[in-house]
Amino acid sequence: MASTSTLTAAGARGARPRHARWYGGLLGSDFAWGAAFVLPYLAVFVLFVIYPVGYGLWLGADPDSYTKLFADPIYIETLINTVIYLAVGVNVKLFLALLLSGFFMRPGWWVKGLLLVFILPWAVPAIPTFISWHWMLNGQWGLINNAIWDLFQTDGPPWLDVAHLAMGSVIVAYIWKWLPFWTIIFLAGRMAIPKELYEAASVDGATGMRSFVHVTFPLLANLYVVCTLLSTIWTLGDYNTVHFVSGGGPALQTHVLATLGIRNAFELGDPHMGMATVISALPLLIPLVIYLMRKLSTGEVHL
Repeated sequence: MASTSTLTAAGARGARPRHARWYGGLLGSDFAWGAAFVLPYLAVFVLFVIYPVGYGLWLGADPDSYTKLFADPIYIETLINTVIYLAVGVNVKLFLALLLSGFFMRPGWWVKGLLLVFILPWAVPAIPTFISWHWMLNGQWGLINNAIWDLFQTDGPPWLDVAHLAMGSVIVAYIWKWLPFWTIIFLAGRMAIPKELYEAASVDGATGMRSFVHVTFPLLANLYVVCTLLSTIWTLGDYNTVHFVSGGGPALQTHVLATLGIRNAFELGDPHMGMATVISALPLLIPLVIYLMRKLSTGEVHL
């Protein structure tokens, strides 16, 4: 009887309400302390994440906004600019970063010093950097055209007054700004590869380019894919580069979706159409995010 009563008492103490599963089985003061720590973060998340996203989706839910948007000829040109900006900017940047990471693996103090200088464009704040690019590319008194005149006594190209030159200038400024960051990422990936693999490959006769093809790139392939996905997602929402280098000009011919959305919302005073412009990027953004999550969950990223 004593043992039975002891087991009953233990079971009573161990029994918890069914609804306790919703808060991890915490009771009494433990639950109060847990709630005190969680609720402020939950409130910040709701206020600064859930509410802005929900409000934005509500603004972009008007079908008339999409009718006006798709009838705007600037929008079609903006879609083309966005695809070019992503395809050229992201791929050229990451390819150069992969090559430069191999250069900075070389021993020597001068290589380390050069790496320090190389990362300065990324370390400098973005907005002053792109404003400087804008003034350097000015057709009349910009630094580049003044240098061309001093050296060759001829006028330089109208960098920001011709659509294809302006778009090319934006892409070059974007690559110049963010190339150091991705070079550091790939450099870290290369440094994580065991030297024994290269030694074993050299015994088999794989040196130079063959070592890169058979050892380096296979081990960096997952990292390269993940960096490409991340860079594409971030670049899709990039506003500063286009806005401060070309301003969307000339004649609105270098806008991307991020800058056109701001123009429609604030310059034209139509927030519904501006949000519709941004939401129109979701058919590209959502598959990228899903694929990135699957890549991170099913594959190993070597760092």
